[in-house]
Amino acid sequence: MKKFWLLFALLIGPLLFYLLILLIDINATFLPVLNKEVIDVSSIEPKQNISFKNHINIVGFLGEDLLHKKTNALNLNQKIYKPYYEFKTFQFVIIVPQETREKVKQLKKELGFTTDIKNWKFVFTTKEKITMLYNSLETSVKIDSNSYSSEVFIIDKMGFQRGRNDDKDTIGGKLYSYNAESVSFIHKKMVDDIKIVLEEYRRALKKNKKKEVFKNPYKENK
Repeated sequence: MKKFWLLFALLIGPLLFYLLILLIDINATFLPVLNKEVIDVSSIEPKQNISFKNHINIVGFLGEDLLHKKTNALNLNQKIYKPYYEFKTFQFVIIVPQETREKVKQLKKELGFTTDIKNWKFVFTTKEKITMLYNSLETSVKIDSNSYSSEVFIIDKMGFQRGRNDDKDTIGGKLYSYNAESVSFIHKKMVDDIKIVLEEYRRALKKNKKKEVFKNPYKENK
């Protein structure tokens, strides 16, 4: 009997330990859901055929003076968009006032100078609707009178807002949004959080034996 339990411990013990480590790793690579009450962009402008659902979204508000705030877009394009845009369901959704169409054309030219910007989506709507959508997001930063905010948000495929609930630099620990004006903030926090969300969905795709075109850093197609 003693030999049986010894063999059992030697064979099953390492397996249980591996499963425990695996569970810890899975929990460590999950970005918390902080808000389930986000208004879907498709509900404010249905004719533009853009939705948060079934996409991993970076959502921003560049306002009327977007060419003066283009640094935000250029920062995000370099640090977040370029490494991950080949993930088919990954998109940037930028909500702007209706009268900015010509400015958006200029901005897209600059963004597309070295990058395929097929997954940059611009939604044109009224200031009232922009404010309504923005107010459905959790953040301590208010949108200004020009419909601009420095903050960008991670919205998952369910339309839920993701972020941190243990951020050491935030009062209360909850980090709802990311300051696109700061390259260091994007680099230190947002890059890591996007990796976590994409890895989470990569795991789900692998589990369900589905394929999605995506290059580095996860190399799903290999």
